[in-house]
Amino acid sequence: MFTLAEVASLSDIQPTYRILKPWWDVFMDYLAVVMLMVAIFAGTMQLTKDQVVCLPVLQSTVNPKVQPDTTGKADFTTVETTTGQEEASIGTVSYGSPPTERPDILLSGATSSQYQPTESDQELKKEQKDSSGRKTNLDFQQYVFINQMCYHLALPWYSKYFPYLVLIHTIILIVSSNFWFKYPKTCSKIEHFVSILGKCFESPWTTKALSETACEDSEENKQRLTGAQSLPKYVSTSSDEGSPSASTPMITKSGFKFSADKPMIEIPSVTILDKKDGEQAKALFEKVRKFRAHVEDSDLIYKLYVGQTVIKTVKFIFILCYTANFVNTISFEHICNPKVEHLIGYTQFECTHNMAYMLKKLLISYISLICVYGFICLYTLFWLFRIPLKEYSFEKVREESSFSDIPDVKNDFAFLLHMVDQYDQLYSKRFGVFLSEVSENKLRGISLNHEWTYEKLRQHVSRNAQDKQELHLFMLSGVPDAVFDLTDLDVLKLELIPEAKITAKISQMTNLQELHLYHCPAKVEQTAFSFLRDHLRCLHVKFTDVAEIPAWVYLLKTLRELYLIGNLNSENNKMIGLESLRELRHLKILHVKSNLTKIPPNITDVAPHLTKLVIHNDGTKLVVLNSLKKMTNVAELELQNCELERIPHAIFSLSNLQELDLKSNSIRTIEEIISFQHLKRLTCLKLWHNKIVSIPSSITHVKNLESLYLSNNKLETLPAAVFSLQKLRCLDVSYNSIAVIPVEIGLLQNLQHFHITGNKVDVLPKQLFKCVKLRTLSLGQNCITSIPDKVSQLLQLTYLELKGNCLDRLPATLGQCQLLRKSGLVVEDHLFDTLPSEVKEVLNQDTGIPFANGI
Repeated sequence: MFTLAEVASLSDIQPTYRILKPWWDVFMDYLAVVMLMVAIFAGTMQLTKDQVVCLPVLQSTVNPKVQPDTTGKADFTTVETTTGQEEASIGTVSYGSPPTERPDILLSGATSSQYQPTESDQELKKEQKDSSGRKTNLDFQQYVFINQMCYHLALPWYSKYFPYLVLIHTIILIVSSNFWFKYPKTCSKIEHFVSILGKCFESPWTTKALSETACEDSEENKQRLTGAQSLPKYVSTSSDEGSPSASTPMITKSGFKFSADKPMIEIPSVTILDKKDGEQAKALFEKVRKFRAHVEDSDLIYKLYVGQTVIKTVKFIFILCYTANFVNTISFEHICNPKVEHLIGYTQFECTHNMAYMLKKLLISYISLICVYGFICLYTLFWLFRIPLKEYSFEKVREESSFSDIPDVKNDFAFLLHMVDQYDQLYSKRFGVFLSEVSENKLRGISLNHEWTYEKLRQHVSRNAQDKQELHLFMLSGVPDAVFDLTDLDVLKLELIPEAKITAKISQMTNLQELHLYHCPAKVEQTAFSFLRDHLRCLHVKFTDVAEIPAWVYLLKTLRELYLIGNLNSENNKMIGLESLRELRHLKILHVKSNLTKIPPNITDVAPHLTKLVIHNDGTKLVVLNSLKKMTNVAELELQNCELERIPHAIFSLSNLQELDLKSNSIRTIEEIISFQHLKRLTCLKLWHNKIVSIPSSITHVKNLESLYLSNNKLETLPAAVFSLQKLRCLDVSYNSIAVIPVEIGLLQNLQHFHITGNKVDVLPKQLFKCVKLRTLSLGQNCITSIPDKVSQLLQLTYLELKGNCLDRLPATLGQCQLLRKSGLVVEDHLFDTLPSEVKEVLNQDTGIPFANGI
């Protein structure tokens, strides 16, 4: 037999689950406990005291008017007794002559009084008036036998099994009430939800966020009046043309509305959190986000709760229907016909059930409890279907707080919040704080400003190659407020900062002219935009999709240089592309590193004033180049890694072109080079890193060429036509397969930089040293065996590369190269040691004249 504690453990749940137990579930749990106690009490009474007492019905005491039961369909007849009943008819069955022996056992007066006394009975009583009852011929063992026999035959089954039925029904109801807490697929979600909910409720950030909301509501008018005075305002020196309005794409894309009334509101001191609380709150935001994504996809918890409620309701109806029919079957007196006359000698017995009245009262109590339980189940079903519980709105919380972005939730997440509201609505209100992106951003801002102080940011400021003060911030949750206090900063780089916000305080950074946004769709305030529009000169934007480019970028009318790095072919929406650059009226340099198949037509918006266009593809073939014809003012053009096979004809229309760079393409032939004769201003031609096998003699027509780069190609010879370019100052043919340097090289009297590294040259012609203006001479990685003494004629030489050749010594005349120093001499150490000591001393002297390699 199990104990009460073991049964009660079926309904035992974790104390933290109480917040998911509405009043009806709690009430039903208490009712189940009471029903359980009724079942155990009834079962205990039945095991200890339940019995029947039977006496035989003597034939002489049977009313002759009562006919025996001849149906043969029943073994016993139950006699109902009621208050005020004077007589009862008892059906008997005749089994021959009654016993003639004098009975040893007396009949009770209560039994004999139920029959109508006949005349013979009266005479018998008169004769035996001194006797207290009638004797039977049954001994004690026979009475024990017949009592047990009649207990099973005469009593209705419900009287015998009532406690056990109540116990089973109650256990089923208990299990049904708490099954959703035990089922593995729902238990894990509920446990996670309760854990997160408790932490959100107790988090210091929740209290501070709601307190801040109250402060903002009470001081809103004051802040409107004083907010603009608390910061230095930037007054634009230009007209309002180009300023964003409510209909500009900038506001629509960024989802941020400019506010000139209060550009910055300092967070009150109540929001200051210590580092530990801040980290815990940030972890909670992440947990809530993941839990929401996991739970909102399913409605299993809701369906399971509805299912168990329906099961309890059906169980209530079933119990009520069949139990009500058995109330009247429980009685005190019963007639038993055991059919054991051959053992007892009597055919009929009258029995009494000593637990009848107690069981009847317990049954009525049980039915009353079941009715109350059932009505609560019906109310639960009404509540479940009265409103859509798979949707939960935080509208009230949004109205009462400043977190108007708290989203509505659905499915199991919504149902759990509805259940929590039945316990205490404050839980949902505090939980909503962790669903708000505004709240999360505020927390990040507080933690960020606490960590990145002015002193720490100052330590990260460095000098770049242009000797400008530069600050690079990487993978932060936002832009620290202290950044805008670095008023002497020239370059600001923001990388992988998804929630970057540029506030009005940027107007303090009067030296800022260059801004880098790498995967950082920054939002700006009105005053900040006005400052950037009038002061920013150079902007670098790196993105994944063109839609990530902030809309305000297209409105920076004083911008001089724009660098766009990312995918300009939108995969999600083909209608999304690079927006108009018409407002960028002062743009001079446009650098695009992307995967273009054609030059975007919007680039032509800046064609009248664009002087430099750079397109670096990722290997995607650039097919359509007709837009280049409109860029008549472009002086520098770079088309790198565009898979070009020939020089595009559109280039020949650029009459102002001065420098052309076609690096890293697939150009094999340059026969079109003759067309460059129409480009009178072309001075620099870079065809390096291609597949060119020969240089056409028509190159001689490009008479104004000053720099020619043909390195990393497949050249085997240098035609004499190259050396007819009298204005050539730089010639780079490194990393080809050239074996001979033509003697015509001596004609290039203006040559200052000559690079032939990585070829197959073995002899240096003496005419090379007639180029007395040479400052850079790269001869490394060849097969040169000796350096002529005439190298001393190169008086302006500052850089000489000889490493990787077959030299055994260096000429002593190197000491006559007055500007050459050891730092500009690239050679093996053992070769340097072959020089005379006085030459080494000259080469080791310091000089303030820098050398240049011409690249």
